[in-house]
Amino acid sequence: GSAGPGDGLLRAPMPGQVRAVKVAEGEQVTQGQVVLLLEAMKMEIRVQAPFAGTVTRLEVREGEVVERDAVLAEITPESA
Repeated sequence: GSAGPGDGLLRAPMPGQVRAVKVAEGEQVTQGQVVLLLEAMKMEIRVQAPFAGTVTRLEVREGEVVERDAVLAEITPESA
């Protein structure tokens, strides 16, 4: 599709392992809230909500290994 920066798909910025999932499906999140933590190359990467909304889909579990650009979660904006 024509998914731009305005879509609610959170993707892995690099390959890594999911350290912690901080939200649940259906949960309200605020802009900048940490949705999950990835560990890559001994660094912890915080994946944050791009805008306020609702977590409509979680695609990964703790301990799962993901590739770069893998979809981790989907957030629907509040205004939708």
